[in-house]
This record gives sequence, structure tokens and C-alpha cells, in this order.
Amino acid sequence: MGGMGRGLFHPQAPPPGPLPPSGWRAGGTLVSRRARAAPGRHAMSAGWFRRRFLPGGPLPEPRPAGPRSSPVPYHRPRFLRGSGSSPGATDASRRPDARPVRSPARGRTLPWNAGYAEVINAEKSEFNEDQAACGKLCIRRCEFGIEEDQEWLTVCPEEFLTGHYWALFDGHGGPAAAILAANTLHSCLRRQLEAVVEGMMAPQPPMHLSGRCVCPSDPQFVEEKGIRAEDLVIGALENAFQECDDVIGRELEASGQVGGCTALVAVFLQGKLYVANAGDSRAILVRRHEIRQLSSEFTPETERQRIQQLAFTYPELLAGEFTRLEFPRRLKGDDLGQKVLFRDHHMRGWSYKRVEKSDLKYPLIHGQGRQARLLGTLAVSRGLGDHQLRVLDTDIQLKPFLLSIPQVTVLDVHQLAVQEEDVVVMATDGLWDVLSNEQVALLVRSFLTGNQKDDPHRFSELAKMLIHNTQGQDNGATGEGQVSYDDVSVFVIPLHSQAQEGSGH
Repeated sequence: MGGMGRGLFHPQAPPPGPLPPSGWRAGGTLVSRRARAAPGRHAMSAGWFRRRFLPGGPLPEPRPAGPRSSPVPYHRPRFLRGSGSSPGATDASRRPDARPVRSPARGRTLPWNAGYAEVINAEKSEFNEDQAACGKLCIRRCEFGIEEDQEWLTVCPEEFLTGHYWALFDGHGGPAAAILAANTLHSCLRRQLEAVVEGMMAPQPPMHLSGRCVCPSDPQFVEEKGIRAEDLVIGALENAFQECDDVIGRELEASGQVGGCTALVAVFLQGKLYVANAGDSRAILVRRHEIRQLSSEFTPETERQRIQQLAFTYPELLAGEFTRLEFPRRLKGDDLGQKVLFRDHHMRGWSYKRVEKSDLKYPLIHGQGRQARLLGTLAVSRGLGDHQLRVLDTDIQLKPFLLSIPQVTVLDVHQLAVQEEDVVVMATDGLWDVLSNEQVALLVRSFLTGNQKDDPHRFSELAKMLIHNTQGQDNGATGEGQVSYDDVSVFVIPLHSQAQEGSGH
């Protein structure tokens, strides 16, 4: 982990290669810089949508000619430097099916002594497409200058608001998007938090950040809306995901690469843990007598109505090749003229319709459970990247159907009466494909009960043990022995550590 220096975020993920995103300096220190304003960037009017995504709209202005940037280099998280594999991996590596589990080397600690472990997929792709990042967020508390043209003034360092950050990115179509996200999202989040930190620190977020009072009833209007400091953090996370998605799109286009990734982020600020998820990774809270899911998966099935609604509003997106309607199975020619079960964007229930020729087209969402695919291509409906992704042998884009905005869950840690063995488990979908929340909780409780409490690496050992249970190793705790052939990455975050560090003001 690099020195503090002038950096406002000290990530334990490596900086990118030849063309780093703006804000990075050599050595991994992030140089502070004001975020450029983007008024109205999130307003998605019908006109904007048609111009951006639909055929026949005006073409975007050509980009200035310039040299093509270098491809994003492949690497693993910095905090894995010097790490070995799990015990026995040397012998196992002689087998062609060996998948050694990696975790941080002893002597290298993560924030809150959190644990981490990862394993590469079973030759599904050449690289491990998962990425991870963690570190300490230092948010500058700023004030408006007296002069109208004066920039933000930075208050002395002891006024910093600090927090902690853990993130997992599950790539698809190559590792480039996940690598960019691991090196970019935290800086986007810091900028977004700095833009609202004055409101966060106030007893109640003010109507005007400058403190100007235009209407005496402004505080009452804010109170009636129920706006709290945590809402500003949620908004910062949502804006940071969107900003990061824009950066990934530009960088991949410039380097001639493709791909996307899911994103699962946990941020601790002012006594609360914010879990933001866009994709199918998952975070759960495990306590002695409680299991609480802190995120929801976003797949074509779980967001069926939103996706169908988009296809209903903009049928051009399907280019006449797909049907937006859902049927229990794909229809055949023999179904023509028959009344079959179906549902549309406005329906949670089912009804019957007479099958027409247009219903025989390939369905917008096809398959069930983990096999469900959007436009026959993608298994997730939210994430970052995928700007260039198209249906095979067509010009049909998937990006209009994908959201980069996360769902954010807030856990008030200070209200929990945290016990020493309370942990948050964050993992990519490779873990949850074979282990349920209950099985993971059983493994966590069993492990923590029988292991030394003063070992700072016990939570990395726990993360490794969870991964071993996805490799067909039956230790008797779950009685299973299932195998995940996907990349698997796991953070285990001990909540008891935050009580020793304070709330971070």
C-alpha cells in the first residue's frame, strides 16, 4: 500500500497501464481534482434516447483524430502481490485441473483486517475476469470562497471525513472493463462525495449548498421530503457508477477493446455501511442468530418488466428480430393459432393470447434462472461497460437495456450492537451459484467459533475456506460438495473492527 502523500484515496488495487484514467499519478497516488459539472446528465428524455441509441437518429459528432491508446493490461489486485496459493497448491499445480486459491500474503493487511480470497475459473476463459479493490476514502471538507470567482477552499487535513471501501467486479467479454472499474470507481465516488460533503456534515442537508437562504421555508421543504445525509451518500454512489460507466465506455472505445462487468461495492461512512450493487454478485450480513441479504441480483428475469417496458416504448431496439412477450417456452410453428400463456410489460400475472406469426420470433428474455439471457446474449441486466456489445451477427445493441445505476442498501452499523463474530460476506456469483446464504452462514459461524481471535489473517482464511467449498470439497459443514466452474472472489468484512477505529471523522 502506497504512502499517504497528497492522495485522497489510497487503493489496494493497482493503477492501470500505459494510459491511466485521469487523476492517477505514478506510484498509485490519486491526485485531487475538481469534478467537471455535467448538468442534466441523468435526464433520459425520449429525444435523447432516440438520438443516442435508435437507428436513423443523427450521428454523433466525430471524435478528433488521435493515436489509438494501448490496451488495458491484465493484472491482479495489488494487495495480492507476494501472495502464494493455499496450502498444497504446489502439488496440486501439477494437475491440469488445478485451481489454486489466492489470498493476501501474511503481513499484508486490508482495511479492518478484512479477508480476501479468489480462484480462477476452470478454463472458461484465459484470465480471471474478476477484479477487486479496497482502501481508505479521504473526503475533503470544502467551503465556498468569499469571492464569486473563487474555487473551493480546502480545509486543513484534520477536517477530512474518512471512510472505507471494498469492491468486487465480475467481468465478462474479457477482463478490461473490470480492471478499469477497479481503478476508476473509487475516484469517481470520492469526487461525488466531495461535491456533497458539506450537506452530509450538516444536521440537515440544506436546500442550497452555499448556505444561501432564498426561501425561509426551505428547511421545512427538505424535511417534508425526508432528505437525510444518507440520501446524499446514496446519490453519490449512483452518480459515481454512472460516471465510471462513461469512463469505461471511452477507454474501451479508444483502446479498441470490449467487455463489461458487474459491480458490488461496500462503503463505510459516518457509522453506516452502504452496499451498492449492479449485477449478480451478492453481499450478506452474518450474525450469530441472523442472516440478512444486503443486495439483490439484477438479471433479465428479475428486471423483466423494466426490459419489456423499454422494448414496448422503443420497438426499434428489437429491429424486428425479437418478440418482447414472455411465454413459458419458446413457441413453435405448431403453436400458431393456439391460445397460450403469456405476459407483457404491464403484467405480473399471466393470461392467454392467440399465437400470431410475430410471436414465433426469438424472445427478448429467454431461459430460466441462471440460464436466462437478455437477447440471447447476456445473463445480467445491470453493470458497467458493454457499450459495444451487440447480438451475434446483428447491429442490435444491448446497452440500451442495461442499467449502470446500483441498488443501494444502508446498514446502520452503530445500531446493531455489533458482536465480535459479525461479518459481511461479499462475493461474485461463482460462490452463490453453489452455496446458499444459509450454507455460507453455517460455514462462517463454524469457522469463527473454532479459530484464534487474535489472528489478523483469520478472515482471509475464512474467505479461502468458503472458496474451497465451491470446489467439490465436502468438509461436512454443508454436506454438499458442489463445484463452481466460474471465477470466485470473496471479501469477508468484520464489522467489529469499525468499533475500534471509530466513525471516521
